[in-house]
Amino acid sequence: MKKNFILLSILLFSILWSCQTEKKVPEKQEYLRWVGDIEQNDKVDTSDFKICNGDDNILQYFNLGKGPVYKDEKLKILHTFNSKYKSTRGSNENGLIRIRFIVNCEGKTGRFRVLQSDYNYQEKEFDKEIITQLLSITKEIEQWEVLYKNETPVDYYMYLIFKISDGQLTEILP
Repeated sequence: MKKNFILLSILLFSILWSCQTEKKVPEKQEYLRWVGDIEQNDKVDTSDFKICNGDDNILQYFNLGKGPVYKDEKLKILHTFNSKYKSTRGSNENGLIRIRFIVNCEGKTGRFRVLQSDYNYQEKEFDKEIITQLLSITKEIEQWEVLYKNETPVDYYMYLIFKISDGQLTEILP
C-alpha cells in the first residue's frame, strides 16, 4: 500500500510539474505572403501612396486576365522612355533592370523596387545615372489602368524590364 501511495504521489507530482512548467515555443517567424511582395519601407517609399484593400489583397496583374495594363497602350510607354532616357555614351553597361511596383485601386503607383542583373541573370550594379533615370521616368507614368475583381477596384503588382546594351535602352518588357 505504501508503495502504491509513493508511485501515485510521484505520478501526480510529475503531472502537476509538467502543467506548471512553461513550455518554450519557438518564435514565430514572419514571412511575406508571396515571394516578391513589397512591404512599405518608410526610408524609401513616399507616405502619400496608399493601398486600398490591404497588403494581403494586392494581386498580380496577370491573375486578373489582363496583359500589361497601360491606359494608352505600350507604344506610349515606349515613346515616353525613348524621348526622356539619355543613354550614357561610352558606357559598357549591359544587362537587365527590373522595376517592380504597385498600382493601387485609383491607378496611382508606389513602392518601387529595382533589381539589376547581367544577361546571365547574375546580380550586378548599374551606373547610378541609368537607374536614377529609369526610376524617375517610371514614376512619372500616370496611365496605369484601374483593374477590377468582382466589380471592386483592386491593387496590383506591375513591373517593367529594361534591356540595356552599352548604356543604351534597347528594349522594354513586358
